[in-house]
Order: sequence, then C-alpha cells, then structure tokens
Amino acid sequence: MRAFHGKRYWLVGASEGLGAALARKLSDAGADLVLSARNEARLAEVASALPGKVETVAVDVADRDSVRAAGGRIGPVDGVVWLAALYWPMRAQDWNADQVEAMCDVNFTGCARVIGTVLPDMVARDRGHVVIVGSLSGFRGLPGAIGYGPSKAGVMALAESLHADLRGSGVTVQLANPGFIRTRLTDKNDFRMPFLMSPEEAAGHVFRLMSGRRFSSSFPVPFSWLFRISQILPDWAYYPLFAPRRP
Repeated sequence: MRAFHGKRYWLVGASEGLGAALARKLSDAGADLVLSARNEARLAEVASALPGKVETVAVDVADRDSVRAAGGRIGPVDGVVWLAALYWPMRAQDWNADQVEAMCDVNFTGCARVIGTVLPDMVARDRGHVVIVGSLSGFRGLPGAIGYGPSKAGVMALAESLHADLRGSGVTVQLANPGFIRTRLTDKNDFRMPFLMSPEEAAGHVFRLMSGRRFSSSFPVPFSWLFRISQILPDWAYYPLFAPRRP
C-alpha cells in the first residue's frame, strides 16, 4: 500500500466533482495538496473543507503560459493527478468547431502541458507518481462523443506510453477510466446513464488504484467489460451494436 502522509500532490481539475471528492480522500490520508482549476472561488471553498495542509493555485490548462507559471510557483511535487475535462455531447452532424477544439485542447493537450511541467523533475529525481483520469468512452469511437471520446482516448494512450517508458523506474504512472459520474458535465446528457456513480464513489475507485501498484483501473467493473469487449469486436459487429444507423 502506498503511503500518502506528508507527500505533496498536485490535483488539476479539483474545484468540483471527482477532483474535489478525491482531494478529500487524499487529505484524509495525510497528503499535502495543491489544488488547481480556473475557478479560484470554488477552489478556496473546496480547500476550506479539507483537514490537511492545502494550497490553491488557479490555472488555465488551455494556456501554456498559465500552466508554466503555475508549475514554477508550485515547484517539485511527489505526485500529480490529472482530472480536468470539458464535455459537450455532440454528433458529427452537429459539429461545433469551438467546442470540439476546446475539448481537445483542454482534455488532451492540457494534460500534456501539465505532465510536461512536472515529469522532467520526477525523472531527474527518479521518484514521482503520475495519475491520469481517462474514461470508458476512450476505448473505442462512440456515437455522440465527437471531441470528448477522442480526447479521452488521447490521454489514455499518453498514460500507456508513459507507463511503457517508465515502468521499473522510480516514477509510477497510473490510469483511471471511470464510467458515468454525476456532475454538471453529465447533467448535459439526455440519455440513460447506466451505473451512474456519485463523485465520492468514483473517488473511492481512484484512491484505491492510487494506493496500490496496478497500472490501470476501469470502473464500474461490470460496465467496463462492455467497453473492453468492444475493442475486440470486428467493425461489422461493433457498429451495428454500439452505433446503429438512424432511420
């Protein structure tokens, strides 16, 4: 089991939802936290409710200079957890260029910016912990997921490549792939969301992953197998099942 007491973790995307719930888990475990998001007031609210040492640093992950400034202010950390995401449900027929680009820039490129800010120091020290939150929607292309699904697939592939390079070193990389979590983002959906989790339930899954040595965890487990199986289905079977043609 990993010990968090006295370890300094930077949580990016910690102002609400899964990020805020995970902050509580880590603070209860004795970690010193740096919480980041764009909303300074909400960050302060989350921080005020935590029992341990915590500081807040506002950052816009879509802005390279903002990320670099935040990284310089924060300095070396023992771990970083990437949680930030934008989401709009969208079909190809309803393509909104601004929203698609924003999802790609925040969800994937923003992750690369943040990891790139802390990873070189971790590699130099041969010590660190990188945790990236992907999504079950990133396993294979889904209908109505233009922007979100591909950007999540990108961060999942990034985590896999990091793990491939760093496994056996002092830098641990882990990937958490949740299903539906009850947040302001999923409130945008107008369809039934199977196995919908509370942020606290999802945070429990991520915390258990972080406490252990496994590389990845996809949850809820029964729901995740549907997406795992989809990866091995041939196209002729996958698309009629997951994306039937509209009449």
